[in-house]
Amino acid sequence: MAREIDEGWIDEAIERYQRLERLRGEFDKAVAGHSVSVHSPDNSIEVVVTAAGAITDVRINGTLHHRNPAEFAREIQAVVTTAADAARWAREKLHGEVFGMRHSLGED
Repeated sequence: MAREIDEGWIDEAIERYQRLERLRGEFDKAVAGHSVSVHSPDNSIEVVVTAAGAITDVRINGTLHHRNPAEFAREIQAVVTTAADAARWAREKLHGEVFGMRHSLGED
């Protein structure tokens, strides 16, 4: 038994796929080019992170000679965690802008 091929449906599917690929390219470009700046709880450390999660800059405000190493390590860990959260937030925001949806990337 021969099956009929619905060429219109195939053409529409190809167009949808190509549209999604274009949007994905726009999203990838936006994620790589968007940066967020976050600070440690005591404002002594600033981290700049892209929406892709890449840390592009770290700035230390003030001198380090008076800092307790354990305290300073906790500040670094806190700001890096905040930077990861900020990158995730920026990705979700950009995803909504590019794809026209306002939900998390993991949601259906």
